[in-house]
Amino acid sequence: MSIHKSLRLRSGGADADRSVYTRRERLERLMADGKLAAEGSPLGLPKVRTQFKVVTKKQKKDAAKSTEGGEAAVEAPAAE
Repeated sequence: MSIHKSLRLRSGGADADRSVYTRRERLERLMADGKLAAEGSPLGLPKVRTQFKVVTKKQKKDAAKSTEGGEAAVEAPAAE
């Protein structure tokens, strides 16, 4: 049987950000956060959020201001 194209590995490979964790990763994350004891039940595990790379409007404005301020600071000493 061939593998369905949606299940193939992407060009990013293992380094690419995934939207879900494996069960082992979830358990390790929950133990690190203190939400699960080592002897705790593996049934009914809570959800674990992954990192999202979402840039908000406020972050975009701050980034734009910092680049504008940086350019002005570089130009000011050159004018003297």
